[in-house]
Amino acid sequence: MAEDGEEKLLATVQHIAKTLGRTGTMTEDILKVFSNYDGRLSLEKLYAAAAAAGGGGGGGDHSMPASSPPPTLPSAAAAMAPPVTSLERTVRTLDRQISQFVTMDRLIWADSADADAFLEAVDDLIGTVQELDAAGTNRGLLDRADELLSRCMARLEDEFRALIERPDDAAPAALGGFDSEQSEDEDYDADDGYGDEPIPIAKPVSDFDVVIDALPPGSVSDVHQIARRMVDAGFGRECAEAYAAARRGFIDESVARLGIRPRTSDEVHSLPWEELEFDIARWIPAFKMVFRILIPSDCRLSDRVFEGLAPYGDLAFVAAVRTQALQLISFGDAVAAASRAPERLFRVIDMYEAVRDLLPDLDPVFADPYSAALRAEVSAVCNTLGSSIKGIFMELENLIRRDPARVAVPGGGIHPITRYVMNYLRAACGSRQTLEEVMDGDLGALGVTAIAVDPDRPTSSLAVHIAWIMDVLHKNLETKSKIYRDPPLASIFLMNNGKYIIQKVNDSELGVLLGDEWMKQMLSRVRRWSMEYQRGAWAKVMSVLQTGGSGFSGLPVKAMLQKLQMFNGYLEEIRAAQSEWVITDEQLRADVRAAITDSVVPAYKGLIARLRSSPEAPQDLFIKHTPEDIEACIQHLFEGVAK
Repeated sequence: MAEDGEEKLLATVQHIAKTLGRTGTMTEDILKVFSNYDGRLSLEKLYAAAAAAGGGGGGGDHSMPASSPPPTLPSAAAAMAPPVTSLERTVRTLDRQISQFVTMDRLIWADSADADAFLEAVDDLIGTVQELDAAGTNRGLLDRADELLSRCMARLEDEFRALIERPDDAAPAALGGFDSEQSEDEDYDADDGYGDEPIPIAKPVSDFDVVIDALPPGSVSDVHQIARRMVDAGFGRECAEAYAAARRGFIDESVARLGIRPRTSDEVHSLPWEELEFDIARWIPAFKMVFRILIPSDCRLSDRVFEGLAPYGDLAFVAAVRTQALQLISFGDAVAAASRAPERLFRVIDMYEAVRDLLPDLDPVFADPYSAALRAEVSAVCNTLGSSIKGIFMELENLIRRDPARVAVPGGGIHPITRYVMNYLRAACGSRQTLEEVMDGDLGALGVTAIAVDPDRPTSSLAVHIAWIMDVLHKNLETKSKIYRDPPLASIFLMNNGKYIIQKVNDSELGVLLGDEWMKQMLSRVRRWSMEYQRGAWAKVMSVLQTGGSGFSGLPVKAMLQKLQMFNGYLEEIRAAQSEWVITDEQLRADVRAAITDSVVPAYKGLIARLRSSPEAPQDLFIKHTPEDIEACIQHLFEGVAK
């Protein structure tokens, strides 16, 4: 009885299909709908029932192997539609096979047998579409095959992205990570707080000469097989876009872990320097990470995935890395275009060196026409940062020129501008090679070759620039010295600052850049300022101690007593006026004291000796200062403390 009921059901379905199906294709579709609805209505049973009803001989074997086309409709269906061609049967068979895969709620590639079967069906469909397109006689069937192909490609694209983004879903045993030559412990720590998904950049990187294998070899082979089918089907650009979308997320995450956040140019320009300096300190290792590790690694991966499928590998690679690359480049451009305050020099040099050092390594990575523009962008930001360095040096000159001569440094000490400029230049010379490169590059670009070459002085662009800064500083100090109302104190001020400059030049590479001739000129200036001080401060003292060629022997006692009284007065004036004057350099202070002592004390001794030996001298002759007192007085000068 059950069999009779099933036969009646089959007959009813056949009747419905016969009534509604106006063509063979429509009839086939109706039968397919019923077969999906009820397991008793399989296509094999429906075809067998139709064959039995029609009495035809074609109903011998309707088991329909997955790899063979469906049998022709029996005579009952044939009576309703034109004969079905082999291509139509192939499309129907492929539709049934492929529909089983595209409707799966799991990854097809989780089962290698399913993946192989699906790829085989896709290959057959691509060949069928090409055959139909070449024939050009059945547009309706071609449209149906194209629609089926689009469904295939959509599912392949999903599988493609999943294999790239989550390779463990398809291959749980493959961990990915760093190059397979490294150990698993070095690659990934399962307790790092990021769950079960392996993250290649989970630890700080100090060695930038490594390449990441983002996918296990098996996954690379799988995605390559998918990419080949998508390209063969005319979906190469969609495949490249899918690759880029999948890999872009990985790169974005990696950069985010380095603490980099996107900033507009306006944001960079408005940031306080302390905050911007912090961002730069993070940008430098991020730039190295992206351009030395992530981008070359992605270049290698795209080459493997799209091997033999040019130009889609190049398109996929550029689309994957372009966003983060341009974000980092734009930050460098923004910093270079921001304020050129001198304190920014050293961070800008660090950025310039980071970009410059990796440029040669980018040539093989950005070798194709699609990525050449990125290589040009990196080169451009390097030039922009170099121009910023030169602009900062120009701003240093302007800073010195604009520094006002308002308040005199107490005691004629070292001016803050002198300390700032010399320590700044001394620190800058720590990057002398980079500065030479930047400055010489500028002169070469401008075609400046007519600079007079002095054999006794370095003539590199940097040396010329620093010498110019020193000249600007010297003029600024001379202007500041005019604030002092006492000319000898102005000389002390110039002496102190000049000696400080000499010290800073001697113990750094500034001495090499400025040369021996510059040093001789500077030492000569310090000696001249010392002489000007002695003449200005001790002129009146020496005037009362100088008596001409005959000495004190020809002077009457009264005149000598007047000189002694005047000397005592002038000495007190000097001690009162110069009690807080300072000579900061110990050796210079000793030299100036010695020069004063050598001029004053012998003459004073002569005056005292002549008075004491004169028979006309009063019996109660009082000598206020002994020569030793004078020496002691001189030795207490220039310490900056009132005595």
